[in-house]
Amino acid sequence: MQRNGSDIIMECLLEQGVDTVFGYPGGAVLNIYDALYKYSDKIRHIETSHEQAAAHAADGYARATGRVGVCIATSGPGATNLVTGIATAYMDSVPMVAITGNVTRDLLGLDSFQEVDITGVTMPITKHNYIVKDIHQLADTLREAFRLANEGRKGPVLVDIPKDITAQECEYTPAQPAPAKEFPLPQEFRFAQAAELLAKAKRPFLYTGGGVISSGASAEVAELARRLDAPVASSLMCQGGFDQTDSRYMGLLGMHGTKTSALALQHCDLFVAVGTRFSDRVTCNANLFARNCPIIQIDIDPAEFNKNVQVDVKLKGDAKAILTELLRRLPQQHHQDWMEQVACWQAEFPLRQAPGREGTVTPQQVLETLDRLTGGEAILTTEVGQHQMWAAQFYRFRQPRQFLSSGGLGTMGFGLGAAIGAQVGIPEKQVINIAGDGSFHMNCSELSTLSKYGIPVIELIFNNQVLGMVRQWQKLFYGGRFSQTTLEKQTNYEMLAQAFGVTAMTISSPEEIEPVLRRALETEGPVLINCHIDPDCNVLPMVPAGASAEEPILEI
Repeated sequence: MQRNGSDIIMECLLEQGVDTVFGYPGGAVLNIYDALYKYSDKIRHIETSHEQAAAHAADGYARATGRVGVCIATSGPGATNLVTGIATAYMDSVPMVAITGNVTRDLLGLDSFQEVDITGVTMPITKHNYIVKDIHQLADTLREAFRLANEGRKGPVLVDIPKDITAQECEYTPAQPAPAKEFPLPQEFRFAQAAELLAKAKRPFLYTGGGVISSGASAEVAELARRLDAPVASSLMCQGGFDQTDSRYMGLLGMHGTKTSALALQHCDLFVAVGTRFSDRVTCNANLFARNCPIIQIDIDPAEFNKNVQVDVKLKGDAKAILTELLRRLPQQHHQDWMEQVACWQAEFPLRQAPGREGTVTPQQVLETLDRLTGGEAILTTEVGQHQMWAAQFYRFRQPRQFLSSGGLGTMGFGLGAAIGAQVGIPEKQVINIAGDGSFHMNCSELSTLSKYGIPVIELIFNNQVLGMVRQWQKLFYGGRFSQTTLEKQTNYEMLAQAFGVTAMTISSPEEIEPVLRRALETEGPVLINCHIDPDCNVLPMVPAGASAEEPILEI
């Protein structure tokens, strides 16, 4: 059948099971938006206030649902506004397809109005990108983009489409999505090496990363922890990949990891890493990381082996498939003395936030109350900073895809867009964005998106009037010279929320925490909570730059 380019885009989206896209219209995508109008009964479009939020929303949708997120932007500044969101998805291996319009082919390369070489700009931050200059290649290019985004180590793919291509017609033939590629298992000798180390270990340490969630391997990880009789720590990207109410769970590892994880790292005789790239925030001083024991690393990307940390056994492939094979070979282990030692450390060094000035609220109180009131079932998105770490420390995530945060790029402004995507993707779940007042000012216009579509996200702002994480570093390492980290903004958060059509609430004292959170959770539609906290409330433990992950400081 004959179709124009814009209709082909819609048909390809439907082929891939896409039901929602996030974007912002403009001149170069007028034809695409005309097609969205015609297909509005099949594909929902969420218009954000800024293209960056559209990219973050597509990212949050993908993280929450496990499906490919889609965002659309026009040429020039519309396309470049997606860049931070694309880079965020790239760093955290999130499957996303970004569709951008461009000027007509005869105007490419002429510095035309709203023209930019977006494929050149995004080359380092996408798995692959395309500019479609032949209408006959449009459908297959889009199909390949979805396949690449969701295959192997997942990530974003960009497809740039000149405006005249979206208007041209050609024969369109429907096609089913290509079946997922199966990755081969590692060679037999590598399994034998790993099995031998696992069987010999007396003090094993199991460490899980975001690849556990990407591969759907949470059940296999839980069984490995039980079978190996080992304690478990998780990266920021794997919050919920292992049930944090399980007694084996030790918490985060690394810069803001628990003292228990640090001590277990120091004393373990085998370190098993699943689906993690050994980020510098985890290893801290990589030369000192797990230096006294062998390391087994399971990862789908061979580029991650020996990149940051030298490992002894490399198991390349899908984590779920590899763990299934390992479990087949591993008899039940028993490490009672080791597990009792870990339990002693947990009792001696619990995560406990120092109280602020009398009558002030601590984030730990708020997040533990939120955990209890939601039964640990909510999806939490975060911005980046102290509040991000507090959310990871004090809310106990039971399941994968509950914690959505910018781990690799550390993008302030990520959380509210991601919350929009998550809530649209999983409408039956309660979605809460944990924000700092600094990050909030980067995306507060998206409150209008919540209000417009009636998206019932709770925006919980830890308001301390400072850029808390940067200020914490200034306190520790810059002699308390708080250069540009005291915000002194005069924003009336309650009035601002009301102006956007969002219900506003305030927490100013510990006594208000539970009643306000209850009221917010019972309120229909979006809610903003302005929660006042002490500016000197810090994220601890903390490993100073250059120090070993085994030596966190516990107080400032």
